Amino acid sequence: MNKTIELQDLGFKDYKDTWDYQETLFKAIVDTKVKNRREDANLETQNHFLFVEHPHVYTLGKSGDLSNLLLNEEQLKEKGATFYKINRGGDITYHGPGQIVGYPILDLENFFTDIHKYLRFLEEMIILTLAEYGLQAERSPGETGVWLDVGTPFARKICAMGVRASRWVTMHGFALNVNADLGYFDNIIPCGIRGKAVTSLNVELGVENVDEAEVKEKLLNHFSTLFEAEFLIPSA
Repeated sequence: MNKTIELQDLGFKDYKDTWDYQETLFKAIVDTKVKNRREDANLETQNHFLFVEHPHVYTLGKSGDLSNLLLNEEQLKEKGATFYKINRGGDITYHGPGQIVGYPILDLENFFTDIHKYLRFLEEMIILTLAEYGLQAERSPGETGVWLDVGTPFARKICAMGVRASRWVTMHGFALNVNADLGYFDNIIPCGIRGKAVTSLNVELGVENVDEAEVKEKLLNHFSTLFEAEFLIPSA
């Protein structure tokens, strides 16, 4: 079992380029697992964790409904946004500046073979991080992600999640609104859920800007504790 995770912060990077990079890392892990099974090679599988911030983009999961995107192609251009149908679970979501996106690409056989537990751990990482800012975040029954004021007319989503897994290898992940422009969410029915608001950490704290590097550090601390993992920063 390899519980070390290579950490990379890709900075500000195009969604499609990042998706292609995820696929490359994902395929390398799967190929190693196939080789191990076919040849009894007993090779160690790698784990990765990518932080990234995307230009304005809308993505639709494989089970999503295109009608939840409220813009046509011309309007997307006017907003400076792109759109992709992708191979994760979930419906439509938005990524953009001021949002911390995390893509864990893990061989879950290094940790535990339970996708539901994996999703709950991702949610718990967000919940514990937001608690450090004095916010009581929680899960909403039947809805993946992290919310505030669940069960009230003021329920609002602060973190979206959508993952893909094959042969116990994960990709895609979570998107936490930290200093996000919430106006871009008006152009979709977020995650296909009508009547639910979206929020951002800076809005909840009543400040103009939250230190994103600090948030990332807190996320990694909680992730490493939950997964009993150690992060490694690859040498250049």
